[in-house]
Amino acid sequence: MADHVLEARLWVGRPRTEVFAFFADPGNLIRLTPPSLHLRLTTAVPLAPGAVLDYRLRWWGLPIRWRAFIREYDPPYRFFDVQVRGPFSRWEHRHRFLEADGGTVVEDRVVYRLPFGALGRVAHAALVDRRLRAAWDYRTRQLAALLGPVRPGA
Repeated sequence: MADHVLEARLWVGRPRTEVFAFFADPGNLIRLTPPSLHLRLTTAVPLAPGAVLDYRLRWWGLPIRWRAFIREYDPPYRFFDVQVRGPFSRWEHRHRFLEADGGTVVEDRVVYRLPFGALGRVAHAALVDRRLRAAWDYRTRQLAALLGPVRPGA
């Protein structure tokens, strides 16, 4: 089964420690997620190595439980979360924070795979890829509103 990769780089006009702290607050994921997904956090734990976060959301109206495990946590440079329960066969999300031009480059790399073999590949091409990219576009708009100036990362 083929893995898919979603990569994004965004410059935020704030210091790295401040941007990292924003992303390290699990509650802020809700602020960065499109309201149509109805995301809510069901555990309240701080990010740390080994932390487990539970979320509920709705994907095309279907209720989904998502459990993420924080595999790596190195403030204010990076953290790495892995889905251990949820809609994907694989979801590994690396977050990196790099100082640049008086602000911070937020770099994301998500490696993911859908279940159901060929049917999953068709769903990705028809629906999932577009929906994930729209969620990332929403996130960019929210970061601009919440943290100030943003621009595509170099």
